[in-house]
Amino acid sequence: MEEKKGYVARSKFIIASPFKVRPVADLVRRKAYPDAMAILENMPHKGASLIGKTVKSAASNALDLNKKLDEDMLYVKDIRIDEGPRMKRVWFRARGRADMLLKRMCHITVVIDEIAKAGE
Repeated sequence: MEEKKGYVARSKFIIASPFKVRPVADLVRRKAYPDAMAILENMPHKGASLIGKTVKSAASNALDLNKKLDEDMLYVKDIRIDEGPRMKRVWFRARGRADMLLKRMCHITVVIDEIAKAGE
């Protein structure tokens, strides 16, 4: 797997279905950092707040490592929502039966880069 250039933040073992989080990630991929944060803060989805925390962490990593950067110079280069392990729980049903309840987890990876580097 090729490592992407830029500033990376990862959130692992988040209890949220990756199928529900991916559409939110598609809305902010390749957007400027302030625009992406504005979109995520105004969305009612659980995935929006989870992705927002990870994007904010990646931007913080970028600003701490490179003091010349400003928030307006950053953009969301890539967001990847990978499937994590599943927690299996017993779900009791009628007539003494039981089903398996799968609580899905996901891993969120955000790569943030400079806008100036994107043109190079």
